[in-house]
Amino acid sequence: SGDVDNSEVRGAALARNWRRLLELIADVTLRPALPEREIESERRSVQSAIRSRADQPFQRAYDTMMERVYGPHAYALPVLGRSPVVARVDRAALLEHYRRFYRGDRTIVSVSGEVPAREVAAQVRRLFGAMPAGEGTIPDRAVAPASAGGRDLVSYPAAQAQVMVAFLGPGIASKDYPAMKLLSVALGGGRAGRLFTELRDKQGLAYSTGAINPSRVDPSVLVAYLGTAPANPDRAEEGMLRELGRMGRERVTPEELARAKSFLLGQFNLDRRTNARLAWYQAFFEATGVGYDFADRYVKAVESVTADEVLRVAQTYLAAPAIVSLRPAPR
Repeated sequence: SGDVDNSEVRGAALARNWRRLLELIADVTLRPALPEREIESERRSVQSAIRSRADQPFQRAYDTMMERVYGPHAYALPVLGRSPVVARVDRAALLEHYRRFYRGDRTIVSVSGEVPAREVAAQVRRLFGAMPAGEGTIPDRAVAPASAGGRDLVSYPAAQAQVMVAFLGPGIASKDYPAMKLLSVALGGGRAGRLFTELRDKQGLAYSTGAINPSRVDPSVLVAYLGTAPANPDRAEEGMLRELGRMGRERVTPEELARAKSFLLGQFNLDRRTNARLAWYQAFFEATGVGYDFADRYVKAVESVTADEVLRVAQTYLAAPAIVSLRPAPR
């Protein structure tokens, strides 16, 4: 799979078959065949996924938001790619990309399971030790611009209106990362978040609502979203901006903070119950530069966040809202 900051080759097997699994993963990683017929098959699959995503109102609004927030930065691009680019990518381009990015100094091997650690490490060195350093230079990462805010109106034939409000936030290595995660949960985490209780329960403005705050190397984004009736997008937008403004004016209550910590860490622990996810988290944290053992430090950092820190982070990052309002057009 591929994401905005990294790509991944993964596999799972019974613990007793760990040697065969590592050999398979090494073969796929180090000796990609990339036959033309499979490239064409994957191209058709990706093009279909791109069309499907464009037909989903929420995803259309989200992709519009990423373009507005990130501008020329690579995070503005959809992970699936854009159809004209996917159409012209050929085997030569894939091989050039592989030789540039799949290199020994950029590769992390993460293993989790009831396996002999020393033997696994020796096998990894044997299989991956000769991995080439790569060809060509890695382009410098563009610095994400500070979002200047702004507003986009999108007309689209849909049963609901979608309203999104977003802000650039801290990357995973920032000292503000744990507090921003808690702010996101206090705002839109489950049925006890402020967006749900205020805009859905009390005012009846939302069919669905919440907040998204992905973990990124470069500045991340906080997206508050709401699906509402076609007649309500203006009221819904006003309500969302009001709740976001409250986050920077009023400290979360002790009950809100405790609930946010319980929700955030509970979800984090639930997602690390399998060896597959443990291996993924170790590799992801190492790849993003915070270290494979970041999980324990992150839990402690979240537990120590105060209401004053959440307020400070809100005042720091929730300053210039970028707004996307997708409204139903006549079918």
